Order: sequence, then structure tokens, then C-alpha cells
Amino acid sequence: MTAAIDWQATIASLDEQGWAVLPRLLSADECTETVALYSDPSHFRKHVVMGRHGYGEGEYRYFAYQLPPLVARLRRSLYAALAPLANRWHERLAIETRFPADHADFIANCHAAGQTKPTPLLLQYRAGDYNCLHQDIYGPQIFPLQVATLLSTPGTDFEGGEFVLTEQRPRRQSRAGVVPLGRGDAVVFAVNSRPVRGSRGDHRVILRHGVSTIRAGQRHTLGIIFHDAA
Repeated sequence: MTAAIDWQATIASLDEQGWAVLPRLLSADECTETVALYSDPSHFRKHVVMGRHGYGEGEYRYFAYQLPPLVARLRRSLYAALAPLANRWHERLAIETRFPADHADFIANCHAAGQTKPTPLLLQYRAGDYNCLHQDIYGPQIFPLQVATLLSTPGTDFEGGEFVLTEQRPRRQSRAGVVPLGRGDAVVFAVNSRPVRGSRGDHRVILRHGVSTIRAGQRHTLGIIFHDAA
């Protein structure tokens, strides 16, 4: 699953642009099995219809504890690989918080801060749906990176629905980027900000992410957020 990832190239891409693609993070069978979970409410703690809250159009379900084994393994292993970068980013931005090597210890910190609700989720979009630009912040404990895995096949299961990121640098207009993903590919990206080296040292760049309008078909995504929610 994560053992085949070129982490050196991934970290370099995250430092350079705030996101990186993890090719074939999940197999076709794992994508199919994960999508099938959506129809069984027993796996989830909350169902959100996005249009009711102004988030866009579409819907998603937050997983309940205990997480499905695949989701739990992804959350643990990806966190372990990304925690050193998260600590380096915080050091560069002069943020005091540091992250333990093991995800269970970080979750213990979340729970001590009152953030006890799991945040991994499955998202479902149909034709006409979209996700507004946003940040996934659920409390004071924030891990600065998250992962979204595409579970559907572009051009076959759906059309449109590109993953979009915007970046706002100081005293500049926003820059938008579209991340190319195939089925089973994941994108790891900054939750809300990242450091960028300037002529006077590091400065903070703000990022938001979303999904463009689905023109046809149906699109599913697995979101892995490493901090829990209040």
C-alpha cells in the first residue's frame, strides 16, 4: 500500500508546491470494496448533504470508530511517513506544536483537547455536484497534511470533477491548480497553510481545496484527515 511510495519525491513535491500525487495507493479491488461501504450506515457516524450547508452539492459520510481496517491502516501508515515533514513545516513557520511519530499518540492529544470524533470520510458526487473551496479544520489540534484518494475512473465512471487547489501568497493574486488523478491514485496536500522560502526567510502560504462540477456519472473519494473533530 504505502511501501511502494517514493517518499523522497513526494516530500520534495510537497515542499515545492504543497501537494503530491501518490500513484496507485489503492488497488482496483480496494477501491471497489471501499465504495461499497457507503451503502452501509453502520460504518458511519454522520451523513452530510452538502447543499444544506452551503458547502456545494453532493454528500459525504464520516466514518465511525472503529474505522474499517483499510482506512485505519492508511491513516496510521501515511501519518508516520508525513509526521517528520509536518514537524519541519511547523519549525519553519515558528509554530510550537510538534507531532509524535505514532498516530495513536497524536490521536490521544486530539482527544485530550476534546477532539474525539473521527474525520476520515467517503464522498459521493453525481452529475451537477461540486465541492466549494475549503479547509478541513476541526479544532485546535491540526495536522497540516491530508490525503484524498479517487475511487472512481475518470472518463468511465464520471466526467469533470477535477480536484482543485488554490494558493494565496502574500501580496499576490491566488493561483489555482488542477491535480490529475486516476482510479486508486491519491493526492496528499496541505490542510490550510505551508511554508514558502522568500528573500527574507519563510512565509506562510494559505491553501484551499475543492472539486469542480461533475458533468456526468458518479464519483467517489476517500478522504483521510489525521486529526479528529471536536
